Amino acid sequence: MPVIESVQNVPLTVTKDGAILIAGSRVSLESVLYHYKAGATPEQIACKFPSLRLADIYSVVAYYLNHRESVDEYLREAKAAGDAMQSEIESQPGYQANMDEIRQHLLTRWSSTK
Repeated sequence: MPVIESVQNVPLTVTKDGAILIAGSRVSLESVLYHYKAGATPEQIACKFPSLRLADIYSVVAYYLNHRESVDEYLREAKAAGDAMQSEIESQPGYQANMDEIRQHLLTRWSSTK
């Protein structure tokens, strides 16, 4: 009779700053789930992130489907933290002037290549 393993490890790891990554990679859980929620199949996600194993992508999606509430809460908290960080950066003195300077530099480069 075949033996069926009833417990499977999920290839997720938590960094010291609280980010969840796919184990053995620098790909975030958010990145994989962003594409999954946008309708990408695990195979399509594997094409976008060649460092990930297809089996790991399926495991992560299965974990998400089985723990949707807690993962969605993590995603909401991560988005809120990212939004707060962006607001903090954008509110720093000189930020807008620096962005305008970079934008102008890029537009000048772009127009000179035509």
